[in-house]
Amino acid sequence: MKRFVKVLPILFLLMATRLPLHAQETYNVLWVVDGDTLKVLYQGKKESVRLIGIDTPETTVNPRAKKESQRTGQDLNTILAMGKEATKFVKTLVNQGDHIGIEFDVQKRDKYGRLLGYVYLPNGKMLNEEIVKAGYANLLTIPPNVKYQDRFLKAYREAREGRRGLWK
Repeated sequence: MKRFVKVLPILFLLMATRLPLHAQETYNVLWVVDGDTLKVLYQGKKESVRLIGIDTPETTVNPRAKKESQRTGQDLNTILAMGKEATKFVKTLVNQGDHIGIEFDVQKRDKYGRLLGYVYLPNGKMLNEEIVKAGYANLLTIPPNVKYQDRFLKAYREAREGRRGLWK
């Protein structure tokens, strides 16, 4: 019994380090929608989770993809290819059946009804930040959800300077 009491705090510490304290509840990933959106089982319902603070290229022809093409001067096919590359990268980090943590910021949902979150992988790393670090996302800061904007900006600059991901 004494041995168990000594081991219990160590076990608790190991379990607590899996996900940050602000994301202790986990949710089942149903699929990766694209580079900045996941479909998860949230409170018994299928819900889209839009990753806060980042924006990956579009994967389908839609008004946003066309607008991005006009804004950047890149042809539509290049944008779609980059979007597919970003999605492929995200699928190396998270897949169907994975359990993730979600941290919400000031606003829990966007105007489309999607959950807005900072997603934590089983290893404790933040998915949003990992995508930016690897060079597969631009920054998209929309107040009031700005909690990690400085972290994301640092990761973005390092990715651009290091010519990683889409910045190759």
